[in-house]
Amino acid sequence: MDANAREFDGPNGGEVYDIVGCAFEVLNELGHGLVEKPYENSMVVEFNLRDIAYEQQEEFDVIYKDVKVGKYIPDLIAFAKVVVDTKVIDQITNIERAQMINYLKITGLETGLILNFKRPKLEWERIVLESSR
Repeated sequence: MDANAREFDGPNGGEVYDIVGCAFEVLNELGHGLVEKPYENSMVVEFNLRDIAYEQQEEFDVIYKDVKVGKYIPDLIAFAKVVVDTKVIDQITNIERAQMINYLKITGLETGLILNFKRPKLEWERIVLESSR
C-alpha cells in the first residue's frame, strides 16, 4: 500500500485524491504565486479534461435566524460533494480552516479542500464536517 494513501482515507477520499491531482498539474503548468483566479480557472480546465463534474461560482444563501442576510459563492464545487477553495496565501491557518467550516455549513456539504498555490510545493488541507447532513 502507498504510504501516502492514508491522506485520502475518509469521506470523499477518492474525489479529494482526484482534485489534488488536478491541483498538482495546474501548479506544474502555471507555476506558483499568481493571483487566485487563474488557478481557479485552470482547475476548471483540468476538471473538464478529466471529466470531473463541477460548479463554478454557484451561489448559496446565507441565512441568519430564518432571514437571508447575504450570499456565499464558493470558487468550485467538485463532484457535487467537495467545496474547493483556491488560495495564494503564506500558509493555510486556522482562519482558512474556520472559513471552510462555515462554507460547509452553508452549502450542506461534508468535505472542503483548501488549495494553496503560493509556493512551488502545493499546500492543501481537507476539512470534514461530519455533522452537516
